[in-house]
Amino acid sequence: MDCFIITKKFHIAQFKRGAAVANVMFIFPGQGSQYKGMGIDLIEKSKSALEVYNKASSVLGYDISELSFQDKNNQINLTKYTQPVLMTHQIACYEFFKDLRESSINPMLLAGHSLGEYTALVLSGSITFEEGISIVSKRGELMGKHGSGAMLAMPFERKAAKDIINQFNCEIATVNQLKQTVVGGAHTDIERLLERLANDYPKKRAVQLRTEGAFHTSLMKRAADEFKEYLQDIKFREMSIPVLSNFSSEIHKLDGSESEELLYNQLYKPVNWLGCMQTAAEMEVHSIIEFGGGIGNDTNPNEKRPNLEGITKKNFRSMENTVNYFPAINTSTIENTAKIIRQ
Repeated sequence: MDCFIITKKFHIAQFKRGAAVANVMFIFPGQGSQYKGMGIDLIEKSKSALEVYNKASSVLGYDISELSFQDKNNQINLTKYTQPVLMTHQIACYEFFKDLRESSINPMLLAGHSLGEYTALVLSGSITFEEGISIVSKRGELMGKHGSGAMLAMPFERKAAKDIINQFNCEIATVNQLKQTVVGGAHTDIERLLERLANDYPKKRAVQLRTEGAFHTSLMKRAADEFKEYLQDIKFREMSIPVLSNFSSEIHKLDGSESEELLYNQLYKPVNWLGCMQTAAEMEVHSIIEFGGGIGNDTNPNEKRPNLEGITKKNFRSMENTVNYFPAINTSTIENTAKIIRQ
């Protein structure tokens, strides 16, 4: 059976089952890709995935399986829970994928969007899964505790967005792609900005995001300062695979010596996903596998779509680079991707 990929000029081309891929990057999404029921399909087919959930629950001191699968208390969208839920799902997807492979795929690079950067550090060997779960749990707790303000996705390039938001005391929070910039600010400032955009740019659609605060802006500085104190007790080890920093758009030093500072800055300064993908293209990444999370209104995990695929493909398209994209976000896509590619 054949599947289809996007080639350098983004024509549709056949990609035969079992064909080899080279220069692979693994990526992991951030908040916004969580949903009630995520992971329940994995544990029905994978003992390794179940072990991941059990291990996370043991570390956290609460049942993350129940929270992820049933969410009886409507907690999955609270930042303190969202972050460990997503990391657990991402690692569970990876473990199931690994079990289905006759031989391992060795990525040349790892990257994650915001929270996803921590999952990348786990897979690099810089921190253990148990450490990673503890770190993102603390990070989410502090972001929820000190969170204030709101976030708005604007269909503008970074410079154009900055010129507009300067009048409203807002800040750049995330540069996702050339023409998508997320900004953050106080609720009243975001409301005024929305009103101005509607009046001055009626054909451009800005979308307010559902978050507990203006993440990746100075409104997170207090959370970041407390988080930095927590990170001082974490030992970042030698990385076996390079990891891209959201803050610098370059790779972490492999010895882990600058990771604490990069993660501190990432919390209250902009995420540059566009810059990360530009670095990946310069390093000649040709294939991407996205692990975990999912978007879409359907409640069935196997009907979810990958969170980062759209913006990541557009980033590579803007650089006229080849990118073969493979989702591994539920049992269906993981099984399909494991069958299609080899290395």
